[in-house]
Amino acid sequence: MSRKSSLHGFIHNAPAPPWREYLLYLPRNFDALERRALVVWIHGCRQDPEAFAAGTRIARFADERGFVVLLPRQSRLANSERCWNWFDRRTAGGAGEAAIVAAQVADVAEKFGLDAQRVYIAGLSSGGTLAATLALRAPHLFAAAAVHSAVPCGAASDAADAARVMADGPFRGTDEFGAEARSRATGKARVPVLVIHGSADDTVAPADPAFLVRQFLLFNGIAPHELPAGAALPPAQIRAFQPRSDYLLSEYYAGRRLAAQLLTIPGLGHAWSGGDPAYPFFDNRTLDATELICDFFASHSRRP
Repeated sequence: MSRKSSLHGFIHNAPAPPWREYLLYLPRNFDALERRALVVWIHGCRQDPEAFAAGTRIARFADERGFVVLLPRQSRLANSERCWNWFDRRTAGGAGEAAIVAAQVADVAEKFGLDAQRVYIAGLSSGGTLAATLALRAPHLFAAAAVHSAVPCGAASDAADAARVMADGPFRGTDEFGAEARSRATGKARVPVLVIHGSADDTVAPADPAFLVRQFLLFNGIAPHELPAGAALPPAQIRAFQPRSDYLLSEYYAGRRLAAQLLTIPGLGHAWSGGDPAYPFFDNRTLDATELICDFFASHSRRP
């Protein structure tokens, strides 16, 4: 366990100091001479990194595939429910908790000599929105992102507004957030995303993942006029997971390059798909999201 601060990382109107603890998991047979990939794994509300790691079984995948796992810990001083404050304007702008986690990523990657071209980020619920925010605000750090049961970035400005967005979908400005993130990015930065959502999620509205996908389409090169109005998405390439033909994966491209994937899982509530049900917010009756995400990450790096 360690902690990391960040200049300008203070959360406005929050009593917590500008640091957060984190857990770091090194895979078995870790060799400091090998340049390993790094996976940033962010828990949701009413969770901690230990339970999130256990419920997702991420350590097993890290051992099998040889990557390092960074698990940031939200402080009860910053949020009594241990939710990440994705609705905080500083965090949505890339400061606040986004800057704190980015500092953790940079610190761990340098300290352990990790492969800067293979750094990935994923999260659940509030941790998913924080992961998406980091991918859009610090795209130079990440090769790909995965977001499970979360809302689009910049969709709220306070806790009450956040509750409305979760219940009904965003009210304003989320497309503009994606376009603005594109305009701020340097060079040809791109971060493909895998968005996973349950069809029976009664905590996060079904419109939210669609707007989240739209943000990454805009960030990854789709022009605003190419997107349909409202929450609609452009035509996608759709394929089914076998043997379950009702699991449909929609793939969206910017030119020839993958920009986003959207997987809606039938019957899944507000829970991690395929996780260990001994822990809250995990459902083992559906596809293993950890395996899907690890496969998605393995297919992307920032190398040409």
